Amino acid sequence: MNSSPIRNTSATGSGLRPGLAAGPAAWLAITAVVAFQLAFEVPALCVLLPVSLGALFALRRLGSPRVSLYLGMAVGLGVFVPQMLFLWRIFSIAAVPLWLILAFFHGVFLLVLNRVEFRWGPGWALALAPVLWCGVEYFRSEIWWLRFSWFAAGTCLPPGARGFLVPLGVYGCGALAMMVGALGCRTLEMRRSIRPRWMRPAQIVVAVILLVGVVGSVREVRTADSVQSRVSVAGVQMEFPGVPEVRFALERLRTNQPKAELLLLSEYTFDGPVPEPVKAWCRRHGKWLVVGGKDPMSGALPDGESSSIPALFRPKGLFPQVPEGEAYFNTAFVINPQGEVAFTQAKSRPIQFFRDGEPARERRVWESPWGRLGIPICYDASYRRVTDDLVRQGVQGLLIPTMDVEAWGERQHRLNARMARLRAVEYQLPVFRVASSGISQLMDGTGRELATAPFPGNGEEIFGTLELRGVTRRLPLDAWVAPASTVVTAGVMVALVVLAWGSRWQRRAS
Repeated sequence: MNSSPIRNTSATGSGLRPGLAAGPAAWLAITAVVAFQLAFEVPALCVLLPVSLGALFALRRLGSPRVSLYLGMAVGLGVFVPQMLFLWRIFSIAAVPLWLILAFFHGVFLLVLNRVEFRWGPGWALALAPVLWCGVEYFRSEIWWLRFSWFAAGTCLPPGARGFLVPLGVYGCGALAMMVGALGCRTLEMRRSIRPRWMRPAQIVVAVILLVGVVGSVREVRTADSVQSRVSVAGVQMEFPGVPEVRFALERLRTNQPKAELLLLSEYTFDGPVPEPVKAWCRRHGKWLVVGGKDPMSGALPDGESSSIPALFRPKGLFPQVPEGEAYFNTAFVINPQGEVAFTQAKSRPIQFFRDGEPARERRVWESPWGRLGIPICYDASYRRVTDDLVRQGVQGLLIPTMDVEAWGERQHRLNARMARLRAVEYQLPVFRVASSGISQLMDGTGRELATAPFPGNGEEIFGTLELRGVTRRLPLDAWVAPASTVVTAGVMVALVVLAWGSRWQRRAS
């Protein structure tokens, strides 16, 4: 590994200049953005993901830390803004700082990588790039308060790439893509120079990993565990319905799908607990019902939990409002055939800037008559820290009641549905998801959609069979690797700051 700093690279025979000129830097930034967008939009072009991250890695050679931060943010804006124009519809001008905050993490990654290159040389930059990328992505997506995971690099992979997604997970796939892109970039940079002895073994290892992933993706899926139980499920899409509308929709669903045993309605179907007429309907017809509502909160939050912040940006299409100061849990209620509340689960990750309830005090698994079912509510399914916890508890399937306001547009609905599909592939679990105005999905453990209901689709029904297999508690590798990468990234940043302070002190002393 070459540990010489970038200013001495000409002496090491790498043939690189200390800085990257403005023209090549601009083209690399454009390549990073265009390759990401193509990989995200066209499943067959997901192979361009390493090209995007390799171009970002090449930008580490910028001559100024400040330019690295700004150009990294520019790349981040090119990644996020085209995909998230719906934020303007929701927040208006306040969408701009949200875009900038998301783009800031691309800037931080490039800034840190630039300092690693300058202080420790291109060898260490190559070795640390996948770790730094994984650490920054995981922190942005899962750790801090404005967590947002939709455009982690691994989300570019389609369900067919299960040979990568199943063992590595979304964050692990992002780290692998950075490894491939960075290694390819470094190989091109050294094409006219003597390559270090470790370069060829590194290329062979990466090639073997890619080959194994490709083989795992194209081979026929055969699940060792046989189907343990089947449940006939059905749901109907409704946005802000009244109790009479819900009863009418349930009656129509029962008529159209008389064999359905478990009915699922969306998040926020009710503006409070489940009304007695709906419980009476379940009792009369002997149906199980999972439905979203509000559970009034009593008592204080446990230590370490923080209350949701009111609508700071006053977004349009807000969820049902509650009087200021009234606290509640955004809850999924399970009503049994006796018309009683058999189980409840509150939302773990309320949406920031909305009155979306308080965070759940705990996550539990519903011991249903058919098997162990987890109920992540809407955006909960976007966060691996939530769904990993459910898988550790031994879930055999996921029920996801969802509320995406129709006014937010089809693009937002498709992006949210994409995350649920990735969860099905990562865990190899069946998923039944019913959204208020689309897109509802019934998927098997390969992410294949067995049934769907469109956007917009008020009153549209979805039905099918949820097949539950054995409990595995299997998590992708990034469940451990990604948090560790975040810790290493923090350590690298601290070391770089200490070295910068030391250099400044030495200059002043001399």
